[in-house]
Amino acid sequence: MNVTRSEPWRLFDLLHRDLIEVPARFRTATGAAEWVPAVDILEEKERFVLRADLPGIDPDAIEISLEKGVLTLAGERRDETNAQAEGSQRIERASGRFRRRFTLPETVDAGNVSARSANGILEITIPKQPEVQPRRITVQAA
Repeated sequence: MNVTRSEPWRLFDLLHRDLIEVPARFRTATGAAEWVPAVDILEEKERFVLRADLPGIDPDAIEISLEKGVLTLAGERRDETNAQAEGSQRIERASGRFRRRFTLPETVDAGNVSARSANGILEITIPKQPEVQPRRITVQAA
């Protein structure tokens, strides 16, 4: 009879170790994005709505730009950990710079894009241009 050694918690130990090492893997010195916020994009009849989860980020620190049909969302979340604290720490929330870019269709009204932030959710409203209807031109008799 063969004896098999079972270590049911080994998988959890490996997962826990990987979670601790994840932030170190994404730290870069190049200025590239260090984390990516979750974003929902909704298309409605008259507008697009983009909602980004940005808890703990001051709305004044968020940069939104629209250039050549590309919407760019960028900013930074500061690391709030205390390096001098005694004992162990478990840090799961990402910090550092982020950047998301979205290519918009030509039908958007770039001049009327608006943004607001409430409860850590940034909502960007991108209205669509009214559809251009063909216009019938009447011919007048001279």
